[in-house]
Amino acid sequence: MDVLQLFLFFLCVLHLTLSGTLSKHLDHRNLFTQRACCKRQSHFVYIGQDISGSPVSVDVGMCRSHCGITTRSSQEARHQEYSKHSSMLEFLRSKKMRTRGPAAPEIPDHLNRLPSCGADQLCEPTGVRVERLLLFQGPREVEVIEECQCEIKLSQCIRVPALRTYYFQTPYEAVIDVGGCSRSKGAEGGFSCVPTKFDSALLETPNKVDVIQTVAACELKESCYRIPYIEYYYETVHHADGVREERLKEIDVGRCLGGCTTGSRCLLRSPSDEENCLLWSDRQSSSCVPKGYESHSFINPHGQIRTVLSITSCLCQN
Repeated sequence: MDVLQLFLFFLCVLHLTLSGTLSKHLDHRNLFTQRACCKRQSHFVYIGQDISGSPVSVDVGMCRSHCGITTRSSQEARHQEYSKHSSMLEFLRSKKMRTRGPAAPEIPDHLNRLPSCGADQLCEPTGVRVERLLLFQGPREVEVIEECQCEIKLSQCIRVPALRTYYFQTPYEAVIDVGGCSRSKGAEGGFSCVPTKFDSALLETPNKVDVIQTVAACELKESCYRIPYIEYYYETVHHADGVREERLKEIDVGRCLGGCTTGSRCLLRSPSDEENCLLWSDRQSSSCVPKGYESHSFINPHGQIRTVLSITSCLCQN
């Protein structure tokens, strides 16, 4: 074998070695792997008790944005085990009394951190249905994620479509675009893309027609913010010439939206991994309250002075 043949043989070996090494690191970047890794993952939320007093937890789902091995089967087994108990306290007591089994095998860190979507994409829900449940406290609606896929990450704050399926698999099944806001962040810290204008859509039901609130417009605001909310009143005005006029008075009383997250909503954590929450509470700490206000006084048609307060600003309450 001469020198030229040895050189060609060396190039072939080098090419095969580099191809195999690069394929291991770049395989997760191809289109098929991106779509396969952006998928729905179980996410159980405890929402309360049903009319019989039994605990109710719903798999609302979440979109998994990283590739790697999941431990969903073991988590689902724990949730099924929890549903057999009458309360969270009883479940924790029975869990403490049992002997712990072998810890679950640890997942290599690099497998969990491989991105499933491109740098300019997000793993977002594409199919969401609204479940109506009858709880002890009354009827409750819960949004359940059905499907996920990679969506383009938007740089501007705009309204985006958000389809919701109501009365799933019934004669009244309907899909409504309730709308949402892109996940854009403002130039300054603490600002997010949030809904500021709303609309409504009519939904036919077996009992009556429901009004569904939809998002009409979005803006960059702080986490706790004020939105306009118009109310109309009749007022009586007495002019200098003695003429009495009754007219419509418009007042923007305002509303406070957003929330101020405090504390943890995790009800049960994995004994082998404290960062892994097995059961969540859907109750969010929302304490966005009015900060400033102003008063509007006028004479109503009965000749009485009426005062209406309107919100001028909002803040997070400690």
